[in-house]
Amino acid sequence: METALISNLYNLDETIAKDIFEGCTYPWEVLPKIKDFILKLGPTLSPDEYDKVGEDVWIAKDAEIFPSAYIHGPAIICKGAKIRQCAFIRESAIVGEGATVGNSTELKNVILFNKVEVPHYNYVGDSVLGYKAHLGAGAITSNIKADRKNVVVKGEGRAYETGLRKFGAMLGDNVEVGCNSVLNPGTVVGPHTNIYPLSMVRGIVPEHSIYKDKDNIVVKTEESDN
Repeated sequence: METALISNLYNLDETIAKDIFEGCTYPWEVLPKIKDFILKLGPTLSPDEYDKVGEDVWIAKDAEIFPSAYIHGPAIICKGAKIRQCAFIRESAIVGEGATVGNSTELKNVILFNKVEVPHYNYVGDSVLGYKAHLGAGAITSNIKADRKNVVVKGEGRAYETGLRKFGAMLGDNVEVGCNSVLNPGTVVGPHTNIYPLSMVRGIVPEHSIYKDKDNIVVKTEESDN
């Protein structure tokens, strides 16, 4: 199975941004489209359900926004989302229904599917996080290489030329990332996979697995889930 395919990573019914994936094969293809997509979608949202706040920011009426949070447009904060104290949403962010963006977390050019949790000191840039994906405290997506060259996704016997200089991580549905882990540029993690705390991750990690280190990735079993 080709882990990196959109169809293998995400349940697209769990995001308001479903249409952005139309015509795309791999999820990183949507990264350059997020800003314009928000600017197109925002004005179509029901004023009975969403308030337009400031310039190009649409916030669901039942979303919980702490006074110290900063949201720069374009951005859409969906129903039931929580944007907690000192969260910093820089631009081009879609925060899904019931998602949590927590204390001192920073977002930039991202799609968070419904019920994503980035609750404590996280940086998420140029990334797509699937349904119920969760970053432990201090876990970040590193979105630019030290040499500033375009990101190449490597794994499963392939090298994907993305053509992107900024590319964080593509996390499938129900991915769990342990505290203080770093997801290096071009990381793709398949659904239902766990990343150990303090991990340094690069490339493609298959679905239903446990990432202990780059040389120790094991298939999940019923016992390992307990």
